[in-house]
Amino acid sequence: MVDAQFAHPRLAQLYDPLEAGRPDLDVYAAMAGEFAAHSVLDVGCGTGTFACMLAEDGHAVIGVDPAAASLAIARGKPGADRVRWIHGYATDLPTLHVDLITMTGNVAQVFRTDADWAATLRATHAALRPGGRLVFETRDPAARAWESWNRAATYEQASVPGIGELAHWGEVTRVDGAFVTFRHVFLFASDGARLVSESTLRFRTREEVTTSLADCGFEVAEVRDAPDRPGKEMVFIARRAAGQPGERRRSGVAQARA
Repeated sequence: MVDAQFAHPRLAQLYDPLEAGRPDLDVYAAMAGEFAAHSVLDVGCGTGTFACMLAEDGHAVIGVDPAAASLAIARGKPGADRVRWIHGYATDLPTLHVDLITMTGNVAQVFRTDADWAATLRATHAALRPGGRLVFETRDPAARAWESWNRAATYEQASVPGIGELAHWGEVTRVDGAFVTFRHVFLFASDGARLVSESTLRFRTREEVTTSLADCGFEVAEVRDAPDRPGKEMVFIARRAAGQPGERRRSGVAQARA
């Protein structure tokens, strides 16, 4: 299931205006340069802001996402013609051979079961060239971020060009161990519509993430703090070891642009 916030056409149009200013993406763009990544696969690319940013910087970019409404917005952005867009999940990817794979935002936490998470990690491992990196963030459960996800703390009113006035907020509806379920509510002034997007995230510990990566053939090179949310996020940098079985020899740049 894809959250309505990304899959519903009316809600997908709100994502960029309500999330304006993404300093977290600057960090990932800097890492693409730090690791000299010519080709990048952005898993869970959403409305394509980061993919287009990378393409503008000269990287060969692929964006994959299961939400058709979000991809429709991505394809209409300036520079979108320089990105290869794929509608689907990481497990649906064709044969690739890229230098870097990213999962920004909460993407890594939407995989609730061990089986789905492992399948995604195996798919990204297969899509990397030997020595390539997988970079993603996940919230540290020790920070208990969900305790501030309530209407009083998140309520906002906004005026969105082409859409009009609306109110929106987020609130947790259930906490069950490592699983946090919450909803985003959107009230539209123009017609009184009330749309709700339900989400569940899994909060894995550093040890759990490290073990899951190792089980799928990755080496954890480093775990960094997220500059925009210090003490709350873990940014994992994992490598596919050079010379592992099944390595592909086709150029990553050529694959990304195919």
